[in-house]
Amino acid sequence: MTDAAVIELKQSWGRIAQRLKAELGDDLYTSWFARMEPEECVDGRLAVSVPTRFLRNWIETHYAQKLLKASEAELGHLDNVHVKVRTRGVPQRPQDVAERRIIRDEMQPEPQTRMAQPQPAQALLHQPTGERGSPLDPHQTFHSFITGGSNRLAHAAAQRISESQPGLPVSFNPLFIHSAAGLGKTHLLNAIAWRVRERHPERKVLFITAERFMYHFIGALRSRDTIGFKDFFQSIDVLLIDDFQFLQGKSMTQEFYHTFNSLVDAKRQIVIAADAPPAQLDAIDQRMRSRLMGGLVVDIELPELDLRREILARRLAEVAKRDPQIRVDPDVVEFIANKVQGGGRELEGALNRVIAHQQFSHAPLSVDLAAMVLRDMSANPDQCRVRIDDILKVIGRHYNVARADLLSPRRARSVVVPRQIGMYLAKKLTPRSLPEIGRRFGGRDHSTVLHAVRKIEELMKSDDRLAREVALLVRLIEQQ
Repeated sequence: MTDAAVIELKQSWGRIAQRLKAELGDDLYTSWFARMEPEECVDGRLAVSVPTRFLRNWIETHYAQKLLKASEAELGHLDNVHVKVRTRGVPQRPQDVAERRIIRDEMQPEPQTRMAQPQPAQALLHQPTGERGSPLDPHQTFHSFITGGSNRLAHAAAQRISESQPGLPVSFNPLFIHSAAGLGKTHLLNAIAWRVRERHPERKVLFITAERFMYHFIGALRSRDTIGFKDFFQSIDVLLIDDFQFLQGKSMTQEFYHTFNSLVDAKRQIVIAADAPPAQLDAIDQRMRSRLMGGLVVDIELPELDLRREILARRLAEVAKRDPQIRVDPDVVEFIANKVQGGGRELEGALNRVIAHQQFSHAPLSVDLAAMVLRDMSANPDQCRVRIDDILKVIGRHYNVARADLLSPRRARSVVVPRQIGMYLAKKLTPRSLPEIGRRFGGRDHSTVLHAVRKIEELMKSDDRLAREVALLVRLIEQQ
């Protein structure tokens, strides 16, 4: 296609996207079409691409005619629409480039295609349960889960379910755990699965994400074997579903509703994890919300200070086992616990950043160093907004250098070093680009800024006094 044709196709695709959004609504459009891109339109054949096989399969199954009609409204008559999975720099295998067509009259899977497709339900019945679901993490057990006031109820409920006896009425069904990302939902689902398998190996336990549930359902539709799909899921004793908020599509949620009802009525246990409570899940209907809220709904809140301390202590002990030479001062651990108010992933990430920075820069592992490294992890986003004017003010005051001198061409050492430190701090503490920093420091070139940043970084590795001085400047700038 010529450049003009490419531009015209992109403009047409923008209008097609608006038609789809108007017909489907913002939520459905965002879920299924937001990442679709036009590739070419040649000889009555429109080619579009999506990033995953799952998206391609879902669109082909549920939105074939809508996509075709919206495209024809802008491009005129089309013989077909070819949906493919795009790759970025990775060559596709021959079976991955087999043509997938959305035909005007009907949508049938091509019998000779060798492309990997969702497995038919009958095939699932002959696999071990673990292979049908999502993989379990062997490190996510009750033993490794650290409890505190913010997660104690969810932990207790999960333990109660994992220790319940087969055949006896369950205390609450379903158990619905919701929280922000990284606070332990998936950990608890894994822990339940491991404990039930350990105590009652005869029970069928399935841990599965909502996306994989949809994948299997699409396989059942393609093979016209929804009965096998129902039989498989309704045979499970303990069903654990993660990332439930990603369950999309009317037919999909209806099928889950029927599966859910049959398991609950048969006294089988269901545990669901999502990032929002049932009342805030717009993709499911009121009947499903009511059933979910009929069990026990618990949330996991952000960890309190004592729990953050315990999480850091546990992670630090694990790091020390791997490398006994790593030592972190208790004051640094206390600073991280107070600074980072997120979940276990954020705390572990903050600890790793501080240790790595110390190892690479060879600077003393102090509270000042931790403050500089974790400056962007403030709980209050407003505290992260450092201005270059603030940096210039603090640098000028600290080194007793006039602002006009910092911005001037002067090359005296008493001016050059503070100026370079200022550029280094501007790069580390603000989102400004190198050219923009250069302009704000007297119209300098971006290469000058890059040289200053690299020089200060090198000096800090061998000059402990300078490293402490820079850390002090960071704290002074944060107080502006």
